[in-house]
Amino acid sequence: MTPDFPKRPADAPLSERNPRVVSAVKLHRGAQRRKTGLFLAEGANSVAAALDTGRVEELFFSGRAAEREHELVASAAALGVRTTLVSDRAAEQLGETVTPPGLVAVCRQVDVPLAQVLSGTGADVTFELADTAPEHGPAAGESARTPPTGPRLLAVPVEISDPGNAGTLIRVADAVGADGVVLSGDSVDPHNGKCVRACAGSLFHVPIARERDTDTVLNSLHTAGITILATTARGEVDLDEADDILHHPVAWLFGNEAHGLPSSVATQADHRIRIPIHGRAESLNLAAAAAICLYASARVQHQN
Repeated sequence: MTPDFPKRPADAPLSERNPRVVSAVKLHRGAQRRKTGLFLAEGANSVAAALDTGRVEELFFSGRAAEREHELVASAAALGVRTTLVSDRAAEQLGETVTPPGLVAVCRQVDVPLAQVLSGTGADVTFELADTAPEHGPAAGESARTPPTGPRLLAVPVEISDPGNAGTLIRVADAVGADGVVLSGDSVDPHNGKCVRACAGSLFHVPIARERDTDTVLNSLHTAGITILATTARGEVDLDEADDILHHPVAWLFGNEAHGLPSSVATQADHRIRIPIHGRAESLNLAAAAAICLYASARVQHQN
């Protein structure tokens, strides 16, 4: 039985040479994503999440994908999204995986201003960002401006370079109910294809901000009244003994995969937390450390 997904019977699949397909394929490159403000979401999970948030500009699908994901294609058309049948060759070029799913959405990018994440409301609000970071908390004579519904749990990876790790961290943040992720410093583009796939749809669920100036991030967190926690191997506080700290609104700093947190960043945190290692492993990778710390915070906050 042929699925009755919305398209005119005379429509033939677009080839890989079609201008719309060619333009979409260019979104694999970061420069094109920056130029257009668009990116590609590949696979059913990511496409479904993108549709739920109304960010899809166009949905490309192969004939086989239409049979497999008929309801998803039909729901996209019902939402007014342009749905476009493409050839298998075009689907291969639109995808980045070894076995492309044949389902790729062109989406508007998801990142929001840092101020919006710090508002904790999901609304586009104006929140003053200070230019210099005090040693701890607000500068002398300045009161902390904590939004009444401000975030209680944030993940702040600093200089994260691996898109797979970034995507996994975003997925973990979504799973624990974190209020946002702030990609600080020269971190990977969250719209990178590998990152989007590792998110498995979570990219569309969690507010994400990007800020190249880490000092601006730290100062803004202090100004918002959020306790900053740095994960370091020699932290003075053991994670197992940090419940009193985790009860408060916190932002976790996670360092680069190869070098960890710069000491200049770690010293600006309110507390440096170490994850206890009881076996012989020398350390944990970024995604594992983030999962442990974020779940520890979520456990304490949900209990209270």
